[in-house]
Amino acid sequence: MLPSMRIGPYQLKNNLVVAPMAGVTDRPFRMLCRALGAGLAVSEMVASNSLLWGSEKTRRRANHEGEPEPKSVQIVGADPAMLAEAARYNVANGAQIIDINMGCPAKKVCNVMAGSALLRDEPLVARLLESVVKAVDVPVTLKIRTGWDSTSRNGMRIAQLAQACGIQALSVHGRTRADAFMGSAEYDTIREIKAAVSIPVIANGDIDSPQKAKHVLDYTGADGLMVGRAAQGRPWIFREIAHFLATGERLAEPDPIEVRDILLSHLENLYSFYGAALGVRVARKHIGWYSKGCVGGAAFRRTINTLETPAEQRALIETFFARQAELELAA
Repeated sequence: MLPSMRIGPYQLKNNLVVAPMAGVTDRPFRMLCRALGAGLAVSEMVASNSLLWGSEKTRRRANHEGEPEPKSVQIVGADPAMLAEAARYNVANGAQIIDINMGCPAKKVCNVMAGSALLRDEPLVARLLESVVKAVDVPVTLKIRTGWDSTSRNGMRIAQLAQACGIQALSVHGRTRADAFMGSAEYDTIREIKAAVSIPVIANGDIDSPQKAKHVLDYTGADGLMVGRAAQGRPWIFREIAHFLATGERLAEPDPIEVRDILLSHLENLYSFYGAALGVRVARKHIGWYSKGCVGGAAFRRTINTLETPAEQRALIETFFARQAELELAA
């Protein structure tokens, strides 16, 4: 039986969460991952700067039409009043869970003292969390790293602070800000955090296979798992992990025809969401990820990146994956 998880009033169908990733976890990707086994998908981060709320990009990021519940929106900022206002704005626009980003290592975020830079200022963390929790009547969750760098791993103190401030679930990426995405994630700190708090703890970092997922769950005692980069081009990783955790058996990888069908369905949603011209451009990185490891993938990607219309993308994808199926049959 696959464990489920509760965040406030919401009972998730399982304990697998799609990590918020800027430029990746738009509505089409979130809905696809949910359909393929994820219990929750968190939106790309929305800036707390209210001047940005009117932008087309921000409106798209806050668009949750047709998404399964609960709808979780991640906000980022370093000013308590502005972050609270951003939380209220997103709840008014359909967010059912507000997630606060204190995990992003990007320089442009950290340079304005947001994201993981906040981990260096625990009193400010407390003010931010209290401000947002008081501002909205939906569950507020938090995403952090284990600390700023290896000499200041204060994830445990931040976790205890978060619980005291009313945060209802905590996601922890097993790297410091200084690590960015280098090296390997460590799970000792996540294990210590889980032992120190009673709110749900979601482990994140390098969870790229069903076996790794089980190892991280068993080792940390975490309540849930968050998968990010490993879902790029492999959104079915959620059903694979769910199956393995429930049965102890590996699910077969999708064959090239199923991969093609999943990709084409994903692209139709991108074209519809962004419009044809922008949809084609956004689709390129996803097509690149889906074709990773395929025979002739590099040449295929070079060509796909020159195409300008949905029809051209569809046609080349049909041809490419038909060839992959032939190669698989011949093997």
